[in-house]
Amino acid sequence: MRHNNKINHLGRTYAHRDAMLSNMAISLIKYKRIFTTLAKAKELRKYIEPLITKSKTDTTHSRRMVFKNLSNKYAVKELFQEISQKIGDRPGGYTRIIKTGNRLGDNASTCFIELVDYNELMLNDKTPAKAKTRRSRRGGAGKANVAKATTVEVPQAEEAVEAIEETVVENSTEETLVEETPSEAE
Repeated sequence: MRHNNKINHLGRTYAHRDAMLSNMAISLIKYKRIFTTLAKAKELRKYIEPLITKSKTDTTHSRRMVFKNLSNKYAVKELFQEISQKIGDRPGGYTRIIKTGNRLGDNASTCFIELVDYNELMLNDKTPAKAKTRRSRRGGAGKANVAKATTVEVPQAEEAVEAIEETVVENSTEETLVEETPSEAE
């Protein structure tokens, strides 16, 4: 039974897995986005997000704790100087995983993992989120939609009434033509 064994070993020994995650974290800090498999990206997210959280407090102790995991002084320097300044107000969720399909050779699901605040396309594409409102199930949402639908400007309403009257007149003349034709049974 696998009770309490949540860690994905990724088919590697502990030392190999730790070195691989450390190298991937250094690459992510350096390039801000890396392409990898989905399983490795999910494990990397668990590995790097606590390090980014530690980098918010720039003390000697936190630098030493991050250096213990990364073992690259340039990556630590960039993490504490640039990245921590940019994500200082974010409470968590520093990385984003976007799936890119399956790899041709072994059909492994691939993705790229990136630092959230460094994707300029998604930052520029931000649209203000809709204000979420709570509505009851008994027609509260329907009443709001009816109120929106009935607020029509006067010129548009007059045109709409004229169009409806024309269709009614056309339909009524067609019905009278159908009713006036005698049937053979009579």
